[in-house]
Amino acid sequence: MGKPAEPNPVKLFVGLIYNPSVDVRLVVDLLEKNVGEIDGSSPTVSFDYTDYYREEMGGGLNRKFFSFAALEDPGDIPARKSLTNELESKVAELVSTPVPRPVNLDPGYVGLSKLVLATTKNYSHRIYIRDGIYAEVTLQYKGNEFVPLPWTYPDYRSAEYRDYFNRLRESYKEQLENT
Repeated sequence: MGKPAEPNPVKLFVGLIYNPSVDVRLVVDLLEKNVGEIDGSSPTVSFDYTDYYREEMGGGLNRKFFSFAALEDPGDIPARKSLTNELESKVAELVSTPVPRPVNLDPGYVGLSKLVLATTKNYSHRIYIRDGIYAEVTLQYKGNEFVPLPWTYPDYRSAEYRDYFNRLRESYKEQLENT
């Protein structure tokens, strides 16, 4: 019989999709005040994988990821998703943009074997966690790299994103070994 055990802490990240009218420094400031110290970020890339957000967020969207210095309990991801939803609303109140939703903030975490995203949307491959929040394994670490699964979003399938998350995993692994 297996015995319950506490999980290893994980590396939290937040994915930001934003309208070009938004000053990213505002979002960084809010993330650091409410989530914690940012210890890294991805390059900014054009978010042109889908038109899903066009009506709410406009066109010419950009994407950036931020990782956080403190490792976290993976069980905290529902609270992080609720917080990022609140921060999205706060940004919408603080900035003057022609769109109702100037930013999309999605938290997730990197562990040694997987990348997990939090969402409010249920689907067949998502597991309910609590407080209206679901989680999905979006990338699996296999053969020395993150690989997509059948349901992985097109942008997370890209070599650019997976390269970033492979580097983030290596940073996390070093951090885990030093704690």
